[in-house]
Amino acid sequence: MPTSVRSHTKINLGLAIGPLRPDGFHQLTTVYQTLALHERVTVEARMAAATRITLSSNHPRVPTDAGNTAWRIAERCLGMLNLRAEVHIHIDKQLPMQGGLGAGSANAVAALLGLEHELGRRLSPPERLRVAAETGSDVPLFLLGGAVVGVGRGEEVYPLPDSPSLPCVIALRAAGVSTPQAYRDWDNLHSPAVSALTTIDPSATIKELSRSIAAAFGEPHSSGVFSKREDRAEDPLLALVRTGIENDFEQVVFPQHPSLGEIKRILASGSSTEDAAVYAGLSGSGSALFGLYRTSRAAGAALERLEQHGVTGLITRTLPRNDYWRTMMMADGLSA
Repeated sequence: MPTSVRSHTKINLGLAIGPLRPDGFHQLTTVYQTLALHERVTVEARMAAATRITLSSNHPRVPTDAGNTAWRIAERCLGMLNLRAEVHIHIDKQLPMQGGLGAGSANAVAALLGLEHELGRRLSPPERLRVAAETGSDVPLFLLGGAVVGVGRGEEVYPLPDSPSLPCVIALRAAGVSTPQAYRDWDNLHSPAVSALTTIDPSATIKELSRSIAAAFGEPHSSGVFSKREDRAEDPLLALVRTGIENDFEQVVFPQHPSLGEIKRILASGSSTEDAAVYAGLSGSGSALFGLYRTSRAAGAALERLEQHGVTGLITRTLPRNDYWRTMMMADGLSA
Protein backbone atom coordinates (compact mmCIF):
# COMPACT_ATOMS: atom_id res chain seq x y z
CA MET A 1 0.00 0.00 0.00
CA PRO A 2 1.45 3.43 -0.90
CA THR A 3 2.85 5.53 1.94
CA SER A 4 1.85 9.21 2.21
CA VAL A 5 3.93 11.67 4.21
CA ARG A 6 3.24 15.29 5.03
CA SER A 7 5.93 17.56 3.61
CA HIS A 8 6.11 20.56 5.95
CA THR A 9 7.54 23.93 4.94
CA LYS A 10 9.90 26.34 6.69
CA ILE A 11 10.67 30.01 7.10
CA ASN A 12 14.01 31.68 7.82
CA LEU A 13 13.84 33.77 10.98
CA GLY A 14 17.17 35.30 10.07
CA LEU A 15 19.72 34.73 7.32
CA ALA A 16 23.25 36.12 7.21
CA ILE A 17 25.28 35.78 4.00
CA GLY A 18 29.03 35.48 4.32
CA PRO A 19 31.87 35.33 1.80
CA LEU A 20 31.97 33.07 -1.23
CA ARG A 21 33.68 29.78 -0.36
CA PRO A 22 36.17 27.86 -2.52
CA ASP A 23 33.43 25.34 -3.41
CA GLY A 24 31.31 28.12 -4.96
CA PHE A 25 28.79 28.34 -2.13
CA HIS A 26 28.39 31.25 0.27
CA GLN A 27 29.07 30.84 3.96
CA LEU A 28 25.71 31.16 5.73
CA THR A 29 24.22 31.35 9.18
CA THR A 30 20.45 31.04 9.40
CA VAL A 31 17.66 30.09 11.77
CA TYR A 32 15.03 27.83 10.26
CA GLN A 33 11.55 27.32 11.72
CA THR A 34 9.20 24.63 10.43
CA LEU A 35 5.53 25.38 9.75
CA ALA A 36 2.28 23.43 9.87
CA LEU A 37 1.79 24.41 6.21
CA HIS A 38 2.56 21.35 4.09
CA GLU A 39 2.32 19.47 0.82
CA ARG A 40 1.96 15.69 0.52
CA VAL A 41 4.36 13.14 -0.95
CA THR A 42 3.23 9.59 -1.68
CA VAL A 43 5.73 6.78 -2.24
CA GLU A 44 5.14 3.29 -3.60
CA ALA A 45 8.12 0.92 -3.72
CA ARG A 46 8.99 -2.77 -3.95
CA MET A 47 12.19 -4.74 -4.25
CA ALA A 48 13.20 -5.49 -7.84
CA ALA A 49 16.00 -6.96 -9.94
CA ALA A 50 16.94 -3.47 -11.15
CA THR A 51 16.24 0.01 -9.81
CA ARG A 52 13.65 2.07 -11.63
CA ILE A 53 12.44 5.43 -10.29
CA THR A 54 9.46 7.34 -11.66
CA LEU A 55 7.96 10.58 -10.41
CA SER A 56 4.69 12.40 -11.06
CA SER A 57 3.02 15.56 -9.80
CA ASN A 58 -0.20 17.49 -10.11
CA HIS A 59 1.89 20.58 -10.99
CA PRO A 60 3.25 20.83 -14.56
CA ARG A 61 6.43 22.69 -13.55
CA VAL A 62 7.63 20.09 -11.04
CA PRO A 63 10.59 18.16 -12.53
CA THR A 64 9.77 14.48 -13.00
CA ASP A 65 13.34 13.27 -13.50
CA ALA A 66 16.66 13.31 -11.64
CA GLY A 67 16.41 17.09 -11.47
CA ASN A 68 13.92 16.64 -8.63
CA THR A 69 15.32 16.48 -5.09
CA ALA A 70 12.89 13.71 -4.15
CA TRP A 71 14.19 11.56 -7.03
CA ARG A 72 17.82 12.24 -6.11
CA ILE A 73 17.42 11.40 -2.44
CA ALA A 74 15.59 8.16 -3.27
CA GLU A 75 18.42 7.17 -5.60
CA ARG A 76 21.05 7.95 -2.96
CA CYS A 77 19.09 6.11 -0.25
CA LEU A 78 18.88 2.93 -2.34
CA GLY A 79 22.59 3.14 -3.10
CA MET A 80 23.51 3.53 0.57
CA LEU A 81 21.23 0.63 1.56
CA ASN A 82 22.62 -1.44 -1.33
CA LEU A 83 19.09 -2.17 -2.53
CA ARG A 84 17.39 -2.27 -5.93
CA ALA A 85 13.75 -1.34 -6.17
CA GLU A 86 10.96 -0.03 -8.35
CA VAL A 87 9.95 3.30 -6.84
CA HIS A 88 7.17 5.71 -7.74
CA ILE A 89 6.93 9.12 -6.05
CA HIS A 90 3.95 11.43 -6.42
CA ILE A 91 4.18 15.04 -5.23
CA ASP A 92 0.91 16.80 -4.50
CA LYS A 93 2.17 20.35 -5.05
CA GLN A 94 0.13 23.06 -3.33
CA LEU A 95 2.64 25.91 -2.99
CA PRO A 96 4.36 28.22 -5.50
CA MET A 97 7.79 27.22 -6.78
CA GLN A 98 10.75 29.51 -5.98
CA GLY A 99 8.87 30.70 -2.90
CA GLY A 100 11.62 30.42 -0.28
CA LEU A 101 9.56 28.02 1.87
CA GLY A 102 11.80 24.99 1.25
CA ALA A 103 8.97 22.96 -0.26
CA GLY A 104 11.22 21.06 -2.68
CA SER A 105 13.69 20.20 0.09
CA ALA A 106 10.85 19.08 2.36
CA ASN A 107 9.52 16.90 -0.49
CA ALA A 108 12.89 15.14 -0.54
CA VAL A 109 12.80 14.25 3.16
CA ALA A 110 9.18 13.10 2.89
CA ALA A 111 10.19 10.87 -0.03
CA LEU A 112 13.11 9.46 1.96
CA LEU A 113 10.94 8.58 4.95
CA GLY A 114 8.23 7.14 2.74
CA LEU A 115 10.76 5.00 0.85
CA GLU A 116 12.25 3.65 4.08
CA HIS A 117 8.78 2.70 5.29
CA GLU A 118 7.83 1.04 2.01
CA LEU A 119 10.98 -1.12 1.92
CA GLY A 120 11.15 -1.83 5.64
CA ARG A 121 14.75 -0.61 5.78
CA ARG A 122 16.11 2.53 7.40
CA LEU A 123 19.27 4.57 7.20
CA SER A 124 20.97 5.48 10.48
CA PRO A 125 20.52 9.12 11.60
CA PRO A 126 24.07 10.10 10.47
CA GLU A 127 23.47 8.42 7.10
CA ARG A 128 20.17 10.26 6.70
CA LEU A 129 21.87 13.59 7.36
CA ARG A 130 24.68 12.79 4.93
CA VAL A 131 22.29 11.81 2.14
CA ALA A 132 20.20 14.92 2.83
CA ALA A 133 23.22 17.25 2.71
CA GLU A 134 24.34 15.70 -0.58
CA THR A 135 20.86 16.31 -2.00
CA GLY A 136 20.49 20.00 -1.15
CA SER A 137 21.48 22.72 1.32
CA ASP A 138 18.02 23.10 2.88
CA VAL A 139 17.22 19.38 3.04
CA PRO A 140 18.86 18.37 6.39
CA LEU A 141 16.79 20.82 8.46
CA PHE A 142 13.69 18.74 7.67
CA LEU A 143 15.29 15.76 9.43
CA LEU A 144 15.19 17.80 12.65
CA GLY A 145 12.13 20.06 12.51
CA GLY A 146 11.23 22.85 14.92
CA ALA A 147 13.74 25.66 15.41
CA VAL A 148 17.07 24.82 13.75
CA VAL A 149 20.29 26.74 13.24
CA GLY A 150 22.01 26.13 9.90
CA VAL A 151 25.63 26.96 9.15
CA GLY A 152 28.08 26.17 6.36
CA ARG A 153 25.92 26.49 3.24
CA GLY A 154 22.91 25.85 5.48
CA GLU A 155 23.30 22.07 5.48
CA GLU A 156 25.11 21.76 8.83
CA VAL A 157 22.19 21.82 11.25
CA TYR A 158 21.70 21.91 15.01
CA PRO A 159 18.39 21.82 16.92
CA LEU A 160 17.58 24.90 18.98
CA PRO A 161 15.27 25.05 22.00
CA ASP A 162 11.70 25.04 20.75
CA SER A 163 9.07 27.70 21.34
CA PRO A 164 5.30 27.38 21.68
CA SER A 165 3.46 27.56 18.37
CA LEU A 166 2.69 31.04 17.04
CA PRO A 167 0.16 32.07 14.35
CA CYS A 168 1.93 32.79 11.07
CA VAL A 169 0.64 34.54 7.95
CA ILE A 170 2.30 33.69 4.63
CA ALA A 171 2.06 36.17 1.74
CA LEU A 172 2.39 34.46 -1.63
CA ARG A 173 3.32 36.36 -4.76
CA ALA A 174 2.67 34.64 -8.10
CA ALA A 175 6.15 35.40 -9.49
CA GLY A 176 9.09 33.59 -7.91
CA VAL A 177 12.53 34.90 -7.04
CA SER A 178 15.60 33.16 -8.45
CA THR A 179 17.98 32.24 -5.63
CA PRO A 180 21.07 32.11 -7.92
CA GLN A 181 20.23 35.59 -9.21
CA ALA A 182 19.76 36.87 -5.66
CA TYR A 183 23.22 35.60 -4.78
CA ARG A 184 24.67 37.24 -7.91
CA ASP A 185 23.05 40.53 -6.91
CA TRP A 186 24.50 40.15 -3.40
CA ASP A 187 27.97 39.53 -4.81
CA ASN A 188 27.69 42.57 -7.08
CA LEU A 189 26.65 44.72 -4.12
CA HIS A 190 29.53 43.46 -1.99
CA SER A 191 32.20 42.94 -4.64
CA PRO A 192 35.76 44.19 -3.91
CA ALA A 193 35.17 47.08 -6.29
CA VAL A 194 32.35 48.49 -4.20
CA SER A 195 33.01 47.11 -0.73
CA ALA A 196 34.89 50.23 0.28
CA LEU A 197 31.76 52.24 -0.52
CA THR A 198 29.51 50.13 1.67
CA THR A 199 29.28 49.91 5.43
CA ILE A 200 28.49 46.19 5.46
CA ASP A 201 31.25 43.62 5.58
CA PRO A 202 29.70 40.32 4.44
CA SER A 203 31.57 38.39 7.12
CA ALA A 204 30.26 40.77 9.79
CA THR A 205 26.68 39.71 9.04
CA ILE A 206 27.58 36.16 10.03
CA LYS A 207 29.04 37.38 13.32
CA GLU A 208 26.00 39.53 14.02
CA LEU A 209 23.48 36.73 13.58
CA SER A 210 25.71 34.35 15.53
CA ARG A 211 25.70 36.84 18.42
CA SER A 212 21.91 37.07 18.16
CA ILE A 213 21.53 33.30 18.35
CA ALA A 214 23.93 33.08 21.27
CA ALA A 215 22.06 35.84 23.12
CA ALA A 216 18.70 34.12 22.65
CA PHE A 217 19.63 30.48 23.03
CA GLY A 218 22.97 30.26 24.80
CA GLU A 219 26.66 30.49 24.11
CA PRO A 220 28.07 28.45 21.21
CA HIS A 221 30.40 25.55 21.92
CA SER A 222 33.54 25.27 19.83
CA SER A 223 31.75 22.58 17.79
CA GLY A 224 29.12 25.07 16.73
CA VAL A 225 26.33 23.52 18.80
CA PHE A 226 24.48 25.99 21.00
CA SER A 227 24.10 25.21 24.68
CA LYS A 228 20.74 25.63 26.39
CA ARG A 229 20.41 28.51 28.82
CA GLU A 230 18.69 27.34 31.99
CA ASP A 231 17.94 30.88 33.20
CA ARG A 232 16.00 31.84 30.09
CA ALA A 233 12.67 33.25 31.28
CA GLU A 234 11.03 34.13 27.97
CA ASP A 235 9.93 32.35 24.82
CA PRO A 236 13.15 31.50 22.89
CA LEU A 237 11.69 32.56 19.55
CA LEU A 238 10.59 35.93 20.92
CA ALA A 239 13.98 36.34 22.58
CA LEU A 240 15.65 35.79 19.23
CA VAL A 241 13.36 38.28 17.51
CA ARG A 242 14.25 40.92 20.11
CA THR A 243 17.90 40.69 19.11
CA GLY A 244 17.02 42.35 15.78
CA ILE A 245 17.65 39.46 13.41
CA GLU A 246 17.34 40.18 9.69
CA ASN A 247 17.47 38.43 6.33
CA ASP A 248 20.36 39.73 4.22
CA PHE A 249 18.55 38.81 1.00
CA GLU A 250 16.14 41.70 1.62
CA GLN A 251 18.98 44.10 0.74
CA VAL A 252 19.04 42.86 -2.86
CA VAL A 253 15.60 41.33 -3.41
CA PHE A 254 13.52 44.32 -2.32
CA PRO A 255 15.19 46.78 -4.75
CA GLN A 256 14.59 44.30 -7.59
CA HIS A 257 11.02 43.54 -6.46
CA PRO A 258 9.69 46.65 -4.67
CA SER A 259 6.27 45.08 -4.13
CA LEU A 260 7.84 42.60 -1.71
CA GLY A 261 9.04 45.42 0.53
CA GLU A 262 5.52 46.83 0.56
CA ILE A 263 4.07 43.42 1.46
CA LYS A 264 6.47 43.20 4.40
CA ARG A 265 5.24 46.60 5.59
CA ILE A 266 1.62 45.40 5.36
CA LEU A 267 2.43 42.26 7.34
CA ALA A 268 4.34 44.17 10.01
CA SER A 269 1.78 46.96 10.54
CA GLY A 270 -1.34 46.85 12.70
CA SER A 271 -3.91 49.12 14.31
CA SER A 272 -2.33 48.44 17.71
CA THR A 273 0.76 46.89 19.24
CA GLU A 274 -1.16 43.68 19.78
CA ASP A 275 -2.17 43.53 16.10
CA ALA A 276 1.33 44.25 14.75
CA ALA A 277 3.61 41.39 13.77
CA VAL A 278 6.10 40.13 16.32
CA TYR A 279 8.38 39.72 13.32
CA ALA A 280 7.91 39.99 9.56
CA GLY A 281 10.36 39.24 6.80
CA LEU A 282 11.36 37.49 3.63
CA SER A 283 11.77 33.70 3.79
CA GLY A 284 15.00 32.59 2.16
CA SER A 285 15.45 34.56 -1.05
CA GLY A 286 11.67 34.84 -1.44
CA SER A 287 9.26 35.41 -2.94
CA ALA A 288 7.20 34.32 0.09
CA LEU A 289 7.07 36.67 3.06
CA PHE A 290 5.76 35.90 6.52
CA GLY A 291 4.54 37.56 9.68
CA LEU A 292 4.45 36.03 13.17
CA TYR A 293 1.68 37.17 15.52
CA ARG A 294 0.78 36.87 19.18
CA THR A 295 -2.84 35.89 18.57
CA SER A 296 -5.04 34.29 15.92
CA ARG A 297 -7.05 37.50 15.81
CA ALA A 298 -3.96 39.53 14.91
CA ALA A 299 -3.08 36.99 12.19
CA GLY A 300 -6.60 37.25 10.79
CA ALA A 301 -6.34 41.04 10.69
CA ALA A 302 -3.03 40.77 8.80
CA LEU A 303 -4.61 38.43 6.26
CA GLU A 304 -7.41 40.95 5.73
CA ARG A 305 -4.85 43.71 5.13
CA LEU A 306 -3.14 41.59 2.50
CA GLU A 307 -6.42 40.81 0.74
CA GLN A 308 -7.34 44.50 0.70
CA HIS A 309 -4.13 45.08 -1.28
CA GLY A 310 -4.82 42.20 -3.66
CA VAL A 311 -2.16 39.92 -2.17
CA THR A 312 -2.81 36.20 -1.74
CA GLY A 313 -2.13 34.99 1.77
CA LEU A 314 -2.85 32.15 4.13
CA ILE A 315 -2.72 31.48 7.85
CA THR A 316 -0.65 28.68 9.35
CA ARG A 317 1.42 28.33 12.53
CA THR A 318 4.96 27.57 13.57
CA LEU A 319 5.49 23.89 14.29
CA PRO A 320 7.64 22.84 17.26
CA ARG A 321 9.80 19.73 16.89
CA ASN A 322 7.54 17.26 18.70
CA ASP A 323 4.50 18.44 16.75
CA TYR A 324 6.47 18.29 13.51
CA TRP A 325 7.20 14.59 13.88
CA ARG A 326 3.82 13.72 15.36
CA THR A 327 1.99 15.50 12.53
CA MET A 328 4.16 14.18 9.72
CA MET A 329 4.57 10.58 10.79
CA MET A 330 1.90 9.32 13.11
CA ALA A 331 -0.99 10.66 11.06
CA ASP A 332 0.05 8.26 8.32
CA GLY A 333 0.69 5.29 10.55
CA LEU A 334 4.45 5.67 10.49
CA SER A 335 6.99 5.89 13.28
CA ALA A 336 10.06 8.11 13.39
